[in-house]
Amino acid sequence: MSTIAEFRLPVEDTALSVALERAPDATVELEPSVSKTLPCLWISDADRETVERALESDPSVESFELLVETETDQRMLYDVTFGEQAQRVWDELLDEGGSLLEATATEGWWQIRMRFLDRDELCETNDRLVEFGVNADLRRITELTDESRTHTRLTPEQQEALSAAFEHGYFEIPRQISMEELATELGISHQALSERLRRAYETLVDAELQPAGERPNS
Repeated sequence: MSTIAEFRLPVEDTALSVALERAPDATVELEPSVSKTLPCLWISDADRETVERALESDPSVESFELLVETETDQRMLYDVTFGEQAQRVWDELLDEGGSLLEATATEGWWQIRMRFLDRDELCETNDRLVEFGVNADLRRITELTDESRTHTRLTPEQQEALSAAFEHGYFEIPRQISMEELATELGISHQALSERLRRAYETLVDAELQPAGERPNS
């Protein structure tokens, strides 16, 4: 049964400890991504000069590049390459197939939200972090029961297609599986898979853009 876990990791055990000391008001968020590779970082609540001085001084950061800067809400998107020690922490998090849903760093903590196939996978990830010297502070565990899925607008076939695409690396860069190979895995035609994914994308985008007051209650 899929499990959602919410926990905290101290920045001194992971990454950006020095950067957040130098830019104490800054908030760092991982850019939403369906890939299991570490995505880029949105940094807000600090000016560019402060942020880049902070990143330059942080030993967990190997290099960084500004990709986007929004003037309206003072947010910047950086492609950050972490050093070996910091990168290892993210690798340990994702080693058993866990999916990183959200990660925000502020005030000395990384707030993490992840999905695991089951509790055993969560426990194995926690054990690896402890062995690596990271003190994970587990805050909440939610089981994704059939009842909790009743309000999804995706059909079972669309859910199956998206899940298979994610697990087999279809959304990775570069892709780990072609659509033809994925269709074979699912036992359907290339055209059927393409249609299921297209309709699933439309449904997810529509749900995301729909005003909150008009969404079905969950």
